[in-house]
Amino acid sequence: MYSGRTGERIDMIYWIEGEYIRDAVKEINHFMRDWRTDGVKSMDLRTIDIMSATHNLLDATEPYMLLSGYRSPQTNAMLRSRSRGVAKNSLHVKGQAADLRLSSRTVSQVARAAAACRGGGVGKYSRSNFVHMDCGVVRTWGR
Repeated sequence: MYSGRTGERIDMIYWIEGEYIRDAVKEINHFMRDWRTDGVKSMDLRTIDIMSATHNLLDATEPYMLLSGYRSPQTNAMLRSRSRGVAKNSLHVKGQAADLRLSSRTVSQVARAAAACRGGGVGKYSRSNFVHMDCGVVRTWGR
């Protein structure tokens, strides 16, 4: 995965034989921080698992581009003031969501793979070229 904002890149194994690797998860949390405030939150590992399962289903070799992981309440409020598409009680604020892009796959392909995981919410944002994945209630939306 690489960040579209900070240019950072992260490639790692975070789970082996039924165990999460604590240092790897800590690095993922830092990577998925709110880059505007530098705020870090423990990401819900179910979201990370959905992202990983989706990537595997797509048989993708390129990393995701992370557009948004954790968002501080301040960042979420600012984004909400600029766009109707930002939820007031966004799961990003809880560390339970990510907005991702794969240049080798269409938004529809990524969204279909994520929805097949049946792990949470999947939003298609075709105009902005990204897919939202979260570990909330199973649901889909978008075009």
